Amino acid sequence: MIKILFLDVDGTLTDGQIYMGNNGECFKSFHAHDAVGLRKLPQNGIETIIITGRESEIVNNRAKEMDITEVYQNIQNKEEKVRELLKKKKIKKQEAAYIGDDENDIEAMKLCQYKACPKNATKRIKEISNYICEFDGGLGAVREFCEYILSSVKNQ
Repeated sequence: MIKILFLDVDGTLTDGQIYMGNNGECFKSFHAHDAVGLRKLPQNGIETIIITGRESEIVNNRAKEMDITEVYQNIQNKEEKVRELLKKKKIKKQEAAYIGDDENDIEAMKLCQYKACPKNATKRIKEISNYICEFDGGLGAVREFCEYILSSVKNQ
């Protein structure tokens, strides 16, 4: 049974594109379907945690909209953060899931039994994933994986 989902942002919750204005302001695009899926997880006893290598107030704002209370930004070593959180929360590998799209997610994903990626993830991520979404990052991949967790994996 899954107790926790670790979630990457750029390329997973977003389409991976980062829009920057002349004054350095940053914009990201999120899909509404993902939020609906993520809101279902806590109702089913599954905690969701965002771990991202970049830092942006946009991510904090979006996390609040999705009822995600733990957000770790500017994390260069995601493996270390996942290991720390699993130990702190006393969660086993068999109870953990991770969805990511790029090489900075690989080692962290290996710490989780259930590994997923968007359809447009890198080849190396696809090779270690046990679930490859039909949707691209930022276009409903996270919702798809949430539904998979709730229908297939949670009941094992």
